[in-house]
Amino acid sequence: MGSMEQVRERDPSYQIGRGKTTELADLVKKTGAEKIIFDNDLTTGQSYNLAKITGLIVIDRFQLILEIFSIRASTYEAELQIQLASLRYELSGAKERVKLAKIEEQPGFMGLGKYEVDVYYETVKKQISSIKDKLKKKQEERELHRVRRTELGFSSISLAGYTNAGKSSLFNVLAEETVPVDNALFTTLSTTTRAVQFSKRKVLLTDTVGFIDRLPLKLIKAFHSTLEETIFSDVIILVVDLSEHEEDIKRKLSCSLDTIQQIGVTGIPIVTALNKIDLLEKDELQQKVMSLNNMAPNAVPVSTLQRTNIEALKKEITRYLVDLVQASFSVKINDDTMALVSQLFNRSHVLNVEYNDKIVNVVFKSIPWLTERVKGRIEKQGGMFNYQIKSGK
Repeated sequence: MGSMEQVRERDPSYQIGRGKTTELADLVKKTGAEKIIFDNDLTTGQSYNLAKITGLIVIDRFQLILEIFSIRASTYEAELQIQLASLRYELSGAKERVKLAKIEEQPGFMGLGKYEVDVYYETVKKQISSIKDKLKKKQEERELHRVRRTELGFSSISLAGYTNAGKSSLFNVLAEETVPVDNALFTTLSTTTRAVQFSKRKVLLTDTVGFIDRLPLKLIKAFHSTLEETIFSDVIILVVDLSEHEEDIKRKLSCSLDTIQQIGVTGIPIVTALNKIDLLEKDELQQKVMSLNNMAPNAVPVSTLQRTNIEALKKEITRYLVDLVQASFSVKINDDTMALVSQLFNRSHVLNVEYNDKIVNVVFKSIPWLTERVKGRIEKQGGMFNYQIKSGK
């Protein structure tokens, strides 16, 4: 509806200067705005004082992100994460909030007068504790799923990047899925994992929540269990919107790399998907790719809309996956061996199967530890097991 800015030291009572608050109140009346949003962090007292002058709810950037998250939340866990972040925010200004609520009702400060400060503070703390317990159970469930996927012998790939860069669109292309896609912030607030084929091998692909510049620390903490899927990946696909202005591209790429570091990702290969190249002319594309040469790890220009260079992206990702081992075995046919052959079709890449009388001969590729497990089972049944040339991928 309107905007204004001011360059000065922050006013302890209003954030902006006192004269500017009058200008802000006039702008509200002139435009008919329904809410005031500050890009700066506001104290509880500043929000209260501004609400008193303007007659509107006044929120800061952190509260705005929470509101968008609340609209986008589509899973129970995402809702819990948002509640946790909101309550932690409440707790940080609880004493001042209750004090101000008792003075007189103002927009955004109603309904707290009945609480004593200590009662309100303890109530919020109990709610936080309850939500953390529920999230811990969800985290334990995810850990069990992750262990199970590892036991199945699958490598793990995570999509990461700035919000609205096109992660979910790329996920849909790679996984042939239809997860929600929208030209809006934070369409994805919870993880989605699917098995996909990469160069004739099955891997697990996970879509994660998007990053944002100056993501408040409270939100990083609140979404840590969701983002930790990235920490346990074998490869990270960092998606970047290459159609934006070069300045914005570099800012968002830097933000994404910083956030990846903040959540504890170390030593995991990153492949950068420079997305939306269908919106660029050839010369502009080349110029932007060159400008990101020292900034974007293992960059591959792609278009999820046109499906351009998707195979090249897969090939680049596959370079960083654990080498598969090619092996073969011959063993007598019985219930156990047939069950093993069936499992190999689900957990590895079976190259050949031959049945000769009462013997089954199998050639397959698998990750090293799974190959060792198969070797043990075959030798236990008196079969012959041989390692062949390592396949590279």
